[in-house]
Amino acid sequence: MLADSRRLALGILATCMATGFARAFYVPGKVFLVESCPQYVIIVRPILTIYLGWSIRSYAVNEAIPLYVNKIYSDNTQLQYAYYDLPFVCPPSGEKHAGFSSGKRVSLNLGEVLRGDRIMTSDYDLVMGQDNKCRYLCSRNTDRRGIKWASELIDDGYVAEWIVDNLPGATSFVTPDKSHKYYAAGFKMGYKDFSPVTGKPRYFINNHLILVLRWRKAPGKAGDRGAKVIVGFEVFTKSIEAGHRDRDGCPQDIHGENEGMELYLPHNTTDLETKYLHSSYLPPEEEMDDGATLPIPYTYSVYFKEDNRVEWSRRWDLYFNNQDEGNSIHWLAIINSLVISSLLTAVVVMILAKTVGGDSRGRPKDGNLEEGKIKLRSKPKNGTKSSREKGSAGLLEQEGEGDQDDLSSDEESVEDITGWKLLHGDVFRAPRFTSSLAPLIGSGTQLVFMAGGLLTLSTFGILNPSFRGGFVSVGVGLFIFAGLISGYFSARIYKTFNGADWRRNTLVTALLFPGLLFCSLFILNLFVWAQASSTALPFGTLVGLIALWLLVQLPLVYAGSWYAEHYSVPYEHPTKTTTVPRQIPDQHWYTKSIYSVLLAGLVPFAVIFIELLFVFRSIWQNKSGYYYVFGFLSVVSFVNIVAVIEVTIVATYIQLCAENYHWWWQSIFRGAGSALWIFMYCVWFYWTKLHISGFISGLLFFCYCGIACAVYGLLMGTVGFMTAYTFVRRIYGAIKAD
Repeated sequence: MLADSRRLALGILATCMATGFARAFYVPGKVFLVESCPQYVIIVRPILTIYLGWSIRSYAVNEAIPLYVNKIYSDNTQLQYAYYDLPFVCPPSGEKHAGFSSGKRVSLNLGEVLRGDRIMTSDYDLVMGQDNKCRYLCSRNTDRRGIKWASELIDDGYVAEWIVDNLPGATSFVTPDKSHKYYAAGFKMGYKDFSPVTGKPRYFINNHLILVLRWRKAPGKAGDRGAKVIVGFEVFTKSIEAGHRDRDGCPQDIHGENEGMELYLPHNTTDLETKYLHSSYLPPEEEMDDGATLPIPYTYSVYFKEDNRVEWSRRWDLYFNNQDEGNSIHWLAIINSLVISSLLTAVVVMILAKTVGGDSRGRPKDGNLEEGKIKLRSKPKNGTKSSREKGSAGLLEQEGEGDQDDLSSDEESVEDITGWKLLHGDVFRAPRFTSSLAPLIGSGTQLVFMAGGLLTLSTFGILNPSFRGGFVSVGVGLFIFAGLISGYFSARIYKTFNGADWRRNTLVTALLFPGLLFCSLFILNLFVWAQASSTALPFGTLVGLIALWLLVQLPLVYAGSWYAEHYSVPYEHPTKTTTVPRQIPDQHWYTKSIYSVLLAGLVPFAVIFIELLFVFRSIWQNKSGYYYVFGFLSVVSFVNIVAVIEVTIVATYIQLCAENYHWWWQSIFRGAGSALWIFMYCVWFYWTKLHISGFISGLLFFCYCGIACAVYGLLMGTVGFMTAYTFVRRIYGAIKAD
C-alpha cells in the first residue's frame, strides 16, 4: 500500500512537471492544417500537448473585414449592457459593411447567451491594408438622462468589447520594466477628472477610437497568394471636443492636444423660471427635463501594422498578463496541496493497515460476529497460547471466568470487542430520507462527470478563449448527457435501500436538483430583467433550457434508471442488519455534525485556496483578463478530490469508533464541508478585494457564489459518500471472513 502511495505521488509530480513545461497545457507551438478536416487546426507542442482551435481566417489585400460590437461590462458591477442599447452611441444605420448589414444579430451559442454576449454587426469599415486617418461615423444627440447614464457608466469603470477575427479589441499595456507588452480585453468608455475651479467631478466620453490591426503573412498556399492573417487588435481611445472640425466632421488636429468631450449640459434657467414662476424651488440639474440635448460626434481611425514577432497560433498569449509571476504562485499552490495530501495519505494508510490488515489478521475463515463477540476456533500449538488467547484470557479472568488452564482446546475462546466492530448489525441500517439521498447522489455523479469532462477538455486546449462561450456550452451538454449516469446510480442506490417505486425516484432525480437550480436562476433573472441588462437571459433561451431539461435530460435519466432497475443488482452488504437499533453513546464535541463538517472541510479548502484566488480574480476582479492555466487547476482539483477522499475515510473511521452508525448523510456533509469555507472565502473576497457598487450587483454576487458553492458541495459530497460507502463495506467485509 505504501508502494502504491509512492507511485501516486510520483505520478502527480510528473503531471505537475508536464504542466509547467506546457505552460499550463495551453500555449501552443506550431500550426498544421488538416486537409481532410479544413475547419480545424491542430497545434502540437514538443511534449505532445494538443490544441484544437478554429481554422485560420486569411484576408486578401483590399478585402473587407467585419467588426462586431458586443457589450459593455465592469469589474465594479455584475450588470452588463448590449453596446447598441446605449442611448449615447451611434445606432446602426442598416447599411452593408463587409457583406453584412449593420445592426444584424450574430447567431450565438448557448454559452455566449448565458454569459451576456449580444454580438451585432457594425458600421465600421475595415479593409485589409488600407489605413484611414479619420472617418466620421455619426453625431448622436443625447438628452440629460442619457448623459447621466453615460456618466454613471464611466464612473463605474465600464469597458466596451468589440471583436475582429474572433479577437476582442484590447487596450495595450507595458510592464513597469518595459520587458514585454500585454493586453487587457476591452477599452474604456471614458474617463473622469475634477474641475480645477469648482472641484466637482467631470466626465469625458471617448468619442474617437484608433483601431490598430496587426497582421502577418498567412501560412501555406494562402500566404503565397499574398493573403494575411490578423494577430492583434488594439484599440486606443481619445476624447475630442465637438468644435474645431472640418467639413467631413473629423477633428482638425487628431494627434494634437485637444479639449475633451465633456458630458455636460448647462442649465436652461429661462425655461426653469417660466416653468416654476411662483415657486422658489428649482430642480437639480440631473433631474431636469427641458428637452435639451448634447451632440456627441463619433470618429475613428484605422491603421494596419505588420508584426512578424507574433504567430497566429500564439496571438492570444498577450491576453494572459503576468504569466511568469503567476506560474510561481501556481507551483506554490501545487506544493501546498501535495504536502497536505501526503500527510493525509499517511494517516489513511495507518487506518487501513489497522482495520483491514491488523484487525482481521489471524482470524479463521469460520470466524463470525455475533452480539459483539468474535468467536475463534483455532487451537494453540504445543500447549502454548497465542497472544490473542492470552489477551482474551486476561479479559475473561477480570470477569471472573476462572483460570485459563481450565479451558479445553475444543472450547471456544471469546474476545470482547469495542469501537467500530460493535456496529456490524447497525452500520448498514438505512438512513432517514432515503427518498432524497439517492436522487442527490445521482445528481452528484452527474456533476462529477461534467466537471471531469470540462477540466480534461480545457487542459488539452479544446476549450479555450478563442472558443467563445464554449466552456458553458460544453458544460451544459455534458450535464445533460450525464443524465444516464445520474439515473443509473440513483436507481441502484434506491434499489439497495429496498425502494419500491423506481419510477418516482427517477422523476425526483431528474427534477429535484435541476429544478432548484433553474428556479434560483429564474428568480435572479427577474432582478436583472428589471435593470434592462444583457446579463438577463432572453425568454427564448429560458424556453430552450426547459426543453433541454424535460425533453432530453429527463428521458436520459429514465433510461439510466431503467437499466439499473432491470439489469443491475443492489450493492451487497457484508453484514446483516439487526431488528432493534443500537443505542448511540454520548459523542465527543469533534464528532458532532457541525464541528465535524467544518473540520473535515478545512483540509480540502487548504488544498485549493491559493488556486481559488486566481479563479476569483478572473471571474470577479479582472474581467478583462482570461483564466487559462487549466493544467494547474486540474492538478490541484485532482489533489483536492484525493484530500476529500482521505478526510472522509478518517472522519468516518472516527465516527464508527465512537459507535455512531449514522454515517450516510454525514459522509455527504463532510465531503461538502469545504463549500462552507469557500463561501466564507467569497464573503472575505467581497469585502477586501472587490469594489462592487449597487444592491443588485451585490445580490447577484452572493447568489451566484451561493449557487456555485452548492453545486461544488453536492459534487464533493457525492465523492465523500461514495468513499465512505466503499470504505465501510471494505472494513466490515474484512472482519467477516479473512
